Amino acid sequence: MALAKKGSRRIVVDGIEYRWRVRRNHRCCDYHLGTLGYVVEDAARPGTVLVVETGRPAVMEPGTVRAELVLPREVAVGVRAARSNGWTPGTDGSPFKLRLSAT
Repeated sequence: MALAKKGSRRIVVDGIEYRWRVRRNHRCCDYHLGTLGYVVEDAARPGTVLVVETGRPAVMEPGTVRAELVLPREVAVGVRAARSNGWTPGTDGSPFKLRLSAT
């Protein structure tokens, strides 16, 4: 599963360039429907994709001011956590799933 370049953003974490994109639907994260998540891949050699569930709701209640955002610093934290838990982005394989706390 390669990440489309259109709509993705660039981030450099610990000297390695990645591309990432927010997903606000259940196709991103099958832990819990309706959670906000994002996907990340190595920009130089796309391989195993990182799928991160933030634990925050993707759809806000009617009348709320704005939806939750995923900030680049949060993506950097997710990448570092995934790398320390065994994610190897430059190799082929199934998506690596990471579940973060909503706190």
